[in-house]
Amino acid sequence: MNKNLRSSAAHANQSLLDYILDRNAKIAKKTGVNRTIFAACPNSMAVIKAALNSAKRCNAPIKFATTLNQVDLDGGYTGLTQHQFANKVRLAAKAINLQSPVIIAIDHGGPWLKDQHRKEGMNYEQTMKAVKDSFEAAIDAGYDLIHVDPTIDTTLAKGETIKIEVVASRTVELIKHCEEYRRDKGLPKIAYEVGTEEVHGGLVDLSVFKLFFEYLKTGLKEAGLEDVWPCFVVGKVGTDLHTTEFDAQVAKTIVDIAAEYGSVIKGHYSDNVTNPEQYPLSGMGGANVGPEFTEREYEGLMELEEIEGRLFKEGAVAKRADIKKCLWDAVVDSGRWVKWLEDAEDSSDFYANEEQRQEWLVKTGCRYIWQNPEVIASRVLLYENLENNGFRAEEILLSHIEMAMDKYFYTFNLVNLNDLLFKKEHELILI
Repeated sequence: MNKNLRSSAAHANQSLLDYILDRNAKIAKKTGVNRTIFAACPNSMAVIKAALNSAKRCNAPIKFATTLNQVDLDGGYTGLTQHQFANKVRLAAKAINLQSPVIIAIDHGGPWLKDQHRKEGMNYEQTMKAVKDSFEAAIDAGYDLIHVDPTIDTTLAKGETIKIEVVASRTVELIKHCEEYRRDKGLPKIAYEVGTEEVHGGLVDLSVFKLFFEYLKTGLKEAGLEDVWPCFVVGKVGTDLHTTEFDAQVAKTIVDIAAEYGSVIKGHYSDNVTNPEQYPLSGMGGANVGPEFTEREYEGLMELEEIEGRLFKEGAVAKRADIKKCLWDAVVDSGRWVKWLEDAEDSSDFYANEEQRQEWLVKTGCRYIWQNPEVIASRVLLYENLENNGFRAEEILLSHIEMAMDKYFYTFNLVNLNDLLFKKEHELILI
């Protein structure tokens, strides 16, 4: 089905995602049911496997949105380059004979959005070149979408916000670079996503939101790219790192504005959202979920550790993996938890913070250390201890992640969307 849809998209002179979104809009018009494309942030092999399993079970497309912190030319914290990541996903999909469309994307691609760029103190020219190199690698690897997000500037004075015309200009520059590279190599069309919901700049209020569209439209026309337009625009819809309530009222407003320009709204930070059913009802085109799955993976490992503890008491395990201690030590030692502290919290002593916050910081911070050698070794021993006693360790773990993913496939009305994508318009049943 993935291959067939790609063929249909090429025949329609569209990217795979643009084609799916167009078909999705026609299906919604015929059936009266809106559907929101679900994107998983693939921060571990377990999340990749769970997403593919869930997509197969729900007979729906799956999108992977990976940041340059996770996957890049330097391997990121997953240890994978763009080419390796794309191959990992394709091989894992083939292993379960997945027929669903699989969409691979860069998430938050822009200057200084990769932690390493800030740590190295890169100037504007250096970080832009690095981002362009990363985009080229993604295009070569067969990525389907690039999120162009030049909404921060570390050279600005504290408290100063990047001007929206600068965001638009840099967005055009990056899209132009991608298009010139793709066309020169004769590669298939790709889709684009623009904007951000981050508080450090971008599309925050409605006046800026509309202005961005106008600047972007003018900029692309001047660049000779009138045939290129982003399918997704990221909008601020109430959810962020510490809030989980989706604002349907705001969403409906910006969905209507985006529709005037031919785009759909994508929500980020949709993790643990309390009202996911409101996404399709509000007309949201897509939603990204990431850290939530790291939390579920952590909880799955805690269930495995509990089983291991019982087996150890029974004398059925010679040496415990101590996965919880291993994870906590690795996260704390990494220092990556400091990035997610609130203003009043202690950055010098992890354990000086409240216990509840410690656990949250470890849960969300595990995505940075899954590939640490000591963590890999501990997990291997944990799985071995359980499997030697008849427990299917990986299945138990994946069930935690898949349950969370199934929730989005169902509440976003995606179940059996694959069947509808291939139906002709007159075959769609009105409901």
